[in-house]
Amino acid sequence: MLDSVVCRQAHFETDWYREWETRLDIGPKGGQPTYHRKPWEFAAVAQTLRERGKLHAGMRGLGFAVGTEPLPALFAAHDVEVVATDLAPSDLRKTDWARTNQHSDSTADLYRPDIVDPERFKKLVRFEYADMNGKWPWPEGSFDFVWSCCAFEHTGSLEKGVRFVLRSSKLLKPGGIGVHTTEYNCSSNDKTVRKGEAVIYRRRDIEDLDRRLRIENRACLAKPDFWPGDGEHDRNYDTPPYFTSGKQHIKFDFWHHVCTSMLLTVIN
Repeated sequence: MLDSVVCRQAHFETDWYREWETRLDIGPKGGQPTYHRKPWEFAAVAQTLRERGKLHAGMRGLGFAVGTEPLPALFAAHDVEVVATDLAPSDLRKTDWARTNQHSDSTADLYRPDIVDPERFKKLVRFEYADMNGKWPWPEGSFDFVWSCCAFEHTGSLEKGVRFVLRSSKLLKPGGIGVHTTEYNCSSNDKTVRKGEAVIYRRRDIEDLDRRLRIENRACLAKPDFWPGDGEHDRNYDTPPYFTSGKQHIKFDFWHHVCTSMLLTVIN
């Protein structure tokens, strides 16, 4: 079972990853290798929710900063009621995301005919605007699960991202699950990017998040596993300009830190 884990090459060679790669249509194009941390995030979130019994009729999920990701359509295909959110058009921070096709304004941006039929999607998926740092309209205990994919590291600082996870976990029903991915610093537990458009969480930050979840929310992270792997793609990290000359992107150099994605599973 996936708990809270750092993305590593071995995951891409599992049956569960290959299954979600096919179902979500996030596999390689033109015969290129499949080792890429972004599709891993979608597959890991889906696998975690399935393993913990959240992908079936009667469940209700809330997604933050969904962009144009395939997960809302996938969850609807499992008869889950979905509230998908992203920044409002008036928020200037959406500009870069929209320019790179990573921002959504409606359910039309989220529909995937290869994943879910239109009637089921229309019935189960609703879109709303939401700022991860702002006020939210939903009462505590409203959802069976919440999720976000590499989003809360863009809230402005390490602390703001942690506050988002703490706040969003309060939206969970008893027994609910929060599933988030974020940037993880594989090369230092000391120096990192603490503020700005994108920050990088260290092991110490994740451990502090677990402590605060336990103290403030009576929740916790599912067994953090910080091992970054020892495969070829775990060791040979990408450097700018990214994705050139066939390079892959499980690990990458960001401001002189070797980073990757980490899955955080919050148990309420």
